[in-house]
Amino acid sequence: MFSITSRLRFNRIFKPVNETHCRYRVVLGSAGSGKSVNVAQDLILKLSDPKYAGANLLVIRKSEGTNRYSTFAELQAVIFRMCGEYWEDFWIINSSRLMITSKITGNSIIFRGVNDKKQREKLKSITFPKGKLVWVWIEEATELEEADIDIIDDRLRGELSNPHLYYQITMTFNPVSALHWIKRKYWDVVDPDVFTHRSTYLDNKFIDAAYYSRMERRRNDDPEGFKVYGLGEWGETSGMILSNYVVEDFDTDIGNFDAARYGQDFGYNHANAILDVRFKDDVIYIASEIYCYEKLVDEIIRMAEQRNYDRSRIMHCDSASPEPIKKWIACGWNAHGVFKDSGCVMSQIDYLKQHKIIVHPSCTNTLKEMSQWRWKKDEKTGLYTDNPIEFFDDAMAALRYSVEDFRRIKTINKPNQVKARRA
Repeated sequence: MFSITSRLRFNRIFKPVNETHCRYRVVLGSAGSGKSVNVAQDLILKLSDPKYAGANLLVIRKSEGTNRYSTFAELQAVIFRMCGEYWEDFWIINSSRLMITSKITGNSIIFRGVNDKKQREKLKSITFPKGKLVWVWIEEATELEEADIDIIDDRLRGELSNPHLYYQITMTFNPVSALHWIKRKYWDVVDPDVFTHRSTYLDNKFIDAAYYSRMERRRNDDPEGFKVYGLGEWGETSGMILSNYVVEDFDTDIGNFDAARYGQDFGYNHANAILDVRFKDDVIYIASEIYCYEKLVDEIIRMAEQRNYDRSRIMHCDSASPEPIKKWIACGWNAHGVFKDSGCVMSQIDYLKQHKIIVHPSCTNTLKEMSQWRWKKDEKTGLYTDNPIEFFDDAMAALRYSVEDFRRIKTINKPNQVKARRA
């Protein structure tokens, strides 16, 4: 029998997080602090421990579909790291039903959302083959309404036959507005049932050098955003550029759409982003993404080929980088540089703001950028300008490029009715 815990690495700062039995475990942290990885590891270890037999875990995201590409993937990755090639001896992972079960204890994990009334109703009828619902993990908890948490909290009740078990709701999130209800209800109170914890990327001893450099650059380029996403401080959410988007799982078959484009923003030390963008009935759909760091153009082209991206589809690219465009064209792709005239960025943003945007839950990096994309603030006046902050915006640049020909003609037409414009 091999040691499974030795295969997992923990940051010392999370030791009190993993030891508390408080009913509410409120874990706030900056981007890259490692808070979600830690919670995933902590829960998997406990669920596989016979000491906690009879415990079951409910994992919540605002949109149920986003679990597959975030919390489910994170918990699955922990199992693979912990058990290696022997994981099937210890766990049952049902990817279609999104359910994970320990073969040692019989403890299970299920995944739900609270995006609408139907999803909320499903929370009221949760049962498990063995044991009870004991633990809840709410990832990106600031996305939820206070009433959502109350519904979940009401499910944790009744006597527990195993004396080692305890009811607990874990909330992980990046801090947002200082007026958020979580701050009022949990963070600012002194309550023996509430445990609070703050961490930043500086506390993560496993963070890679490139990510550390990117965060340090944000300290200078976006001081206001750095307080929230770098230092884990409560801040403000005013100045957000896009609020007209939702996360929905949708059928990505190309026949369901009127038109389709790729948008690409080139990068190496910062992200190279390609978005697969579709259009239907005046709605913009983001169907998939390629988002990578420190990759050469040839490597990214291979990634696009492996994803079965369509070479013939128009790909709008950053015209400031002509050499990569030439490489894409030489490999048979319909790549074009976007003509950057005066005011084009604002015009592209205006076009995006005038249309509903539906983001597929697999586009996790796009969603991260979209939720943080903000206007610059004038340091002297304290007012927001008409210029977006040029940091952590690679997918947003790709999204802007993808609508280029449509925003110029102001309508979304069938693919063969719209011709690309070369820079």
